[in-house]
Amino acid sequence: MANQIAANLAAMGHDQAVAETQEHIAKFWDPRMKAGIAAADHAALSPIALAAITRLTASH
Repeated sequence: MANQIAANLAAMGHDQAVAETQEHIAKFWDPRMKAGIAAADHAALSPIALAAITRLTASH
């Protein structure tokens, strides 16, 4: 799902898409979903989704 959000926002440019993806996940994802993505293997994440998850987990 993080990849889908990132793909939908990619037209904004990398930095803005990362920020918007991070904000979307922070606002709308259940805490269990956030914990799951933080603990998951990130190999399948797009660069935008990976950066958003990395920033999100670093801020908590």
